[in-house]
Amino acid sequence: MNQQKAMDLTIKIEELAITTVSIYFLSTYNLGLPVWIWVLLFFSPDLSMAGYLVGTRLGAFTYNIFHHRGVALAVMGAGFLMHMDLLIAGGLLLVAHSSFDRMLGYGLKFTDDFKHTSLGWIGKIKDN
Repeated sequence: MNQQKAMDLTIKIEELAITTVSIYFLSTYNLGLPVWIWVLLFFSPDLSMAGYLVGTRLGAFTYNIFHHRGVALAVMGAGFLMHMDLLIAGGLLLVAHSSFDRMLGYGLKFTDDFKHTSLGWIGKIKDN
């Protein structure tokens, strides 16, 4: 296994761990909602792709806001400071979802093309 493939695997394992731990803590802040609603909510940040209907700049902006872990941590931190389980759960949900996406190879988006991400081009075969 070459170094790039080893690093890609290491990052995928890291993202899987972050996703798993986030989902575990999300079960603590489940707000009494049934699991099927959480499954729907887990994929809800992808609705931010609707910005691409207007253009790549807006699409990348809206996608990145809902997939940025810094934003997720800010939401979670605000929830802790204000003792609001809804915000804590929302932040955990965003962390879990964004790590899940990164584990699958979907990074934050550049403004030129939906498939151009911080992790490379979606669908492009790496020359290694």
